[in-house]
Amino acid sequence: MTNKAIRTLVLAALFAALTCVATMVIQIPSPMNGYVNLGDCFVLLAGWVLGPLYGSLAAGIGSALADMFTGYMHYAPGTFLIKAVMALIAWAVAKALIARFGGKRTLCKSISAVLAELFMVVGYYLYAGLLLGKGLGALGAAASIPGNLVQGAVGAVVAVLLSHIIDRYHLLRKFGVNEL
Repeated sequence: MTNKAIRTLVLAALFAALTCVATMVIQIPSPMNGYVNLGDCFVLLAGWVLGPLYGSLAAGIGSALADMFTGYMHYAPGTFLIKAVMALIAWAVAKALIARFGGKRTLCKSISAVLAELFMVVGYYLYAGLLLGKGLGALGAAASIPGNLVQGAVGAVVAVLLSHIIDRYHLLRKFGVNEL
């Protein structure tokens, strides 16, 4: 393996761990059978920093592990897929917008974060309603939408702020990583 491949693999493992820990450590219980956490912040950062493959895997694995460790095993398969696709959306949209608009990186990442978080809200709604059998009505899966919107908003804001700091001070270039 080359040094760059090793660094990328180590960074992916680090992002998976950060995602897991951020999801587990800061949990604000929600009356809708779940909790609000900061894991989404690292899901988005993983996508922006690591790109489509490693970013998606780090986001999905870290988030699914957090579900397994905290007693939400029934959500782990859905979480893996939803969070992996979130990182992919964050990367793809930010990359396309940055290529189009260049210098407005924070705005481009903000838009990509909002779209990724909206996917998360819809993804969990469909997962809970269709696969976990909670139904799609107001008393079923739809009850989790407000909590997921709050979680998404918090995750997006923190991720964009951290990404801005990383960009401004070139924190990842020391490790040979060119963030999106």
